[in-house]
Amino acid sequence: MSKKWYTIFLIVFLTGLSGCSTGDSTEIEKAGLLVPEAVNDGVWGTKGYKGLLKIQSDYHADVFYKEGMKSDTSIKQAVDEFNDKDVTLLFGHGSEYAEVFNDLAEEYPAIHFVSFNGNATEKNTTSLQFKGYAMGFFGGMTAAFHSKTKKIGVIAAFDWQPEVQGFIDGAKYQNSDTELKVEYTHHWDDQAAALKELDLLMNEDIDVVYPAGDGYNVAVIEKLKENGLYAIGYVSDQSDLGESTVLTSTVQHADKVYGIVADRFAKGELESGNLEFDFEDGVISMGKFSPVIPKDFQAEMKKHIQDYIDTGKLPNGKESKQ
Repeated sequence: MSKKWYTIFLIVFLTGLSGCSTGDSTEIEKAGLLVPEAVNDGVWGTKGYKGLLKIQSDYHADVFYKEGMKSDTSIKQAVDEFNDKDVTLLFGHGSEYAEVFNDLAEEYPAIHFVSFNGNATEKNTTSLQFKGYAMGFFGGMTAAFHSKTKKIGVIAAFDWQPEVQGFIDGAKYQNSDTELKVEYTHHWDDQAAALKELDLLMNEDIDVVYPAGDGYNVAVIEKLKENGLYAIGYVSDQSDLGESTVLTSTVQHADKVYGIVADRFAKGELESGNLEFDFEDGVISMGKFSPVIPKDFQAEMKKHIQDYIDTGKLPNGKESKQ
């Protein structure tokens, strides 16, 4: 081959290689995490931390985290510190970070800000939202099936939680005679308020409770166990708190969502705006069923869940509202 033709061949070959590259792919060298409480809370914060460690493992990235990040001032200071460390992917593990991330986005264009259950409005902000209605629906079906008094309760943090309405609708679908009472703490972590509401529910002969708040659900389940009553676990599979107490759990695999987000970010494909995730994404599931739940009902529920994954339709024939 002449030198001229060799040069042409080399140029074409190298051009072909560049055409096979990932284009706008981004290395994840440094990632950060802000949590409102602690990373060792055993529930929500721990899942965020596990997600961060997965990024560290998968991408050999340096990772940083800060706990107790609640005020706008502390969040802004943390973002500035992470920016000085060249963090490019930053998770705020909660809805409280969405608005402040929007405000900071333009000032820190090298960082992609990720929050949960908020409204991301800037080109470098993303909010991740679990579609909680369906998991609540299946939890409500289980609670209504097992309740002996036909009275079940919910201790929720906020009235916007879609899993709460899902729980109500699922319970009513399972047994239209079921009575439900919903109380709110107006805070994810107010154990005192949650336990006060639990006392009121127990006084009304309610025998199954859904504590839909990750900061107080463990305390509520422990008290239900002491009183021989039942719970539907929340966020984590909480069967380890008492398999005869926790009938099943509505599980949000936040750590898996971190992996999905990191993969998209590394490929240059992480969208701005609000992204939703559900059962079909593998990041929401029902936890282990208690042995007090009959095997045939467990099998029925698993079929309903698979049908929902396959068709998007719940047992009542309707699509998930959220």
